[in-house]
Amino acid sequence: MKTKPLFIVISAPSGCGKSTLIDMLLQEYHDIVYSISCTTRAPRGHEEDGLDYHFKTKARFEELIREGAFIEYAQVHDNYYGTLKAPIEEVLAEGNSMILDIDVQGAAKVREHVRGLANTDPLKVGYVDIFINPPSMEELRARLERRGTDTQEAIERRLHNAAGEMARAGEYMFQVTNDDLAVAFKRLCDLIDALSGRM
Repeated sequence: MKTKPLFIVISAPSGCGKSTLIDMLLQEYHDIVYSISCTTRAPRGHEEDGLDYHFKTKARFEELIREGAFIEYAQVHDNYYGTLKAPIEEVLAEGNSMILDIDVQGAAKVREHVRGLANTDPLKVGYVDIFINPPSMEELRARLERRGTDTQEAIERRLHNAAGEMARAGEYMFQVTNDDLAVAFKRLCDLIDALSGRM
């Protein structure tokens, strides 16, 4: 069955289960490819080039910026992070979909880029952005505390950031609340099936 290739952008505050949901989607749909970002930071732990990130030198990254190779990029602290356009175009040209896990600022840049494309451009034709909401701020706090990986100060910072991100959820085409993982996953699958013409 021929389906429409989608360019899926997903954002969520930290602790909303976005990574888990994306992993589940990648297992469910074999024609969805995960977008690997580029960065100038050094690999951490067991991170591998081309698997976790495309690790670039600062000079090469800046060269790619000048060439207009990124659909979006940002400088975070002393490092650059960005998403290359070419891999997305290649995946869509093969008839597969690409999923991008990105923050609210990055999603806004992608949206702006896509808006400027021709209406026939595959990136514009297949574009969809989804925001994952926590059931409530109380539940998000409880989840972050249960994780046990952050200091209280870091949790407060994440919650402050989450409030700012949730205030921008209306910029997205769709919103899914992750109150129950199985239910949220089904909502995402239903959306993807409808948009790609699997129904």
